[in-house]
Amino acid sequence: PDGWWRDGAAAAERLRDALAPVAEHGLPGLPAPLDVVLVVEGKARRVQSRPGVAVVAAAGSGDDAIVDVVASRRPDPVYVVTADRQLRERVRALGARVLGPKSLLDAPSFGAEPAG
Repeated sequence: PDGWWRDGAAAAERLRDALAPVAEHGLPGLPAPLDVVLVVEGKARRVQSRPGVAVVAAAGSGDDAIVDVVASRRPDPVYVVTADRQLRERVRALGARVLGPKSLLDAPSFGAEPAG
């Protein structure tokens, strides 16, 4: 509802910044520190990584890039946050666990101001 579709790159930057505290503080049931990877596509490919969040620019499909990230991290435990049913099936087939977007939105650390 924040008009993300008008400027996908700015929306991806906001998401990246909101994810940084998750890397530092974890999620309920997933203690910190966490390696957080944000896959971006389209115009958002210009978004850069920042401390706590590695940004992967998808050359093509963002879903394909997410599958590639999951495959490259095997056998380590990987969690993918998505609501996309087909993507959920693809990453589960590689052994990833899936969380819905609500798991982030409800996390106290998501979007929290960085310690300073």
